[in-house]
Amino acid sequence: MGDDTAYRIEALTPQTWPAFEALVMRHNGIFGGCWCTWFHDGHPSCEGRGETYEGNRAVKKRLVDEGVAHAALVMAGEEAVAWAEYGTPEELPTIHHRKEYDATKEAEPDYRITCVFVDKRHRRQGVTEMAIQGALDQIARAGGGRVESYPHDLTEQTKKMSSSFLYNGTRRLYERLGFTYDRPKGLKNCVMFRDVAPA
Repeated sequence: MGDDTAYRIEALTPQTWPAFEALVMRHNGIFGGCWCTWFHDGHPSCEGRGETYEGNRAVKKRLVDEGVAHAALVMAGEEAVAWAEYGTPEELPTIHHRKEYDATKEAEPDYRITCVFVDKRHRRQGVTEMAIQGALDQIARAGGGRVESYPHDLTEQTKKMSSSFLYNGTRRLYERLGFTYDRPKGLKNCVMFRDVAPA
């Protein structure tokens, strides 16, 4: 796609589910058939998660239908080409390096951004940043609050990491979006936060 692609943001809802579903299916379920359910694990609606590709798909559909799975979808025409998943800690209770995170946190955030994915045909076009900004805008419309995310901290790394492994973007990307570095979390990950005012 060229630079003339007109991207827009839409919320993940039962109405936009078919576009989200098509994006996930084009990429074989994302990260081995996860369907972006891993961070929901522990939520009451997650029975069946992690069992099969179809099981994860059914769980994600149920979470969307119940209004407890949120994401900003980047749309190109009628096609979803990226998303940024966000939610409250109750909606997204599972994060990597949880033990270390809990031992070093001072308080829970109001929201967390846990997963960002871009269609391989639309990478390196600023779409990741657009998806995260879309999530922040939706959070602002929901009342705002403190937002955490857990990007990869590659500031000390000289070897380039494949974008397919960057499930939540990089520290530099979040710094451009106004996030502040808080602390390290696990190997090459960190906790960053931003206070989002109500829209």
